[in-house]
Amino acid sequence: MHGQMPQEIEVWYIIPALRRELAKSMITDIKLNQKQVAAIMGLTEAAVSQYLHSKRAKEVVFTKAVLEEIKKSAKEIAKDGKLLMQEMMRLVNLTGVKHVMCDIHKKHDAKLPNDCGICFEEGVIQIK
Repeated sequence: MHGQMPQEIEVWYIIPALRRELAKSMITDIKLNQKQVAAIMGLTEAAVSQYLHSKRAKEVVFTKAVLEEIKKSAKEIAKDGKLLMQEMMRLVNLTGVKHVMCDIHKKHDAKLPNDCGICFEEGVIQIK
């Protein structure tokens, strides 16, 4: 995997890992069942089961601080499923999540400079 863009890392690794942790939190902390979680998150029950058994997105590990934010999001999403997209955007933009994305990107693209910080630059492109 050479020359991946940060957005590809986000889609292939980060979003599935966030879904995994959201599903786990909804089941473990909020006590929903797999069917309920699947309905809220727009996933199949099989996908939820794979997330719970770490058969999907297992290579991504978040810090405790990020996991706490995911738990907060899980509570909000469980109360109102319409908040799923909003909470996913919030989580993807957390600095801790961006660091995980950056680390994965560096592992997969040897040509990236060590001091690459593109994921942390604010307002690289402004569309009016």
